Amino acid sequence: MHADAAAVLDFWFTPPGAARAEWFRKDAQFDAQILARFGAPIAQAVPGGLREWDAAGAPGTLARILLLDQFTRNVYRDTPAAFSGDAPALQAALALVAGGADLTLPPWQRAFVYLPFEHAEDAASQRQAVALFTRLCEAAPGFEGMLDFARRHHDVIARFGRFPHRNGILGRASTAAELAYLGEPGSGF
Repeated sequence: MHADAAAVLDFWFTPPGAARAEWFRKDAQFDAQILARFGAPIAQAVPGGLREWDAAGAPGTLARILLLDQFTRNVYRDTPAAFSGDAPALQAALALVAGGADLTLPPWQRAFVYLPFEHAEDAASQRQAVALFTRLCEAAPGFEGMLDFARRHHDVIARFGRFPHRNGILGRASTAAELAYLGEPGSGF
């Protein structure tokens, strides 16, 4: 595996097999650390680079997915660029799932293969996210919280066809129904 891909996995999954609080909360220091260590690979991956990492199999592809789907959300937080890696991350995740290679990864790593489906603003990807997280819960108990979030994301897309909490960042006008929803607790994930 490419040394930079291994560094991404080591950074994100330390300690191995355990969740990290930094994964799902705003933390400017953590975001700055990601930018300092991985800014150059992120800049390469977003426009389609680093596909050679996929030659290392599922772990290499997962490292690229992390750059595209997670690290962009950290280093470009609250800007349109936070979502700039979503399409290529979903393509990579689709390829892993279609070939069954996702099943070769440990549970926490599989969860991050499935997040691009959850982040997509389309109904088919949302249905697949719920199915994948359901399967993960059946294989490895302890992921019920992630399944709940997948269902919540699914429901928002089913209701609005997009994530209203992204509207301001992406310069999209919100409908009256979206504005009402955004006033509800927990609407921003």
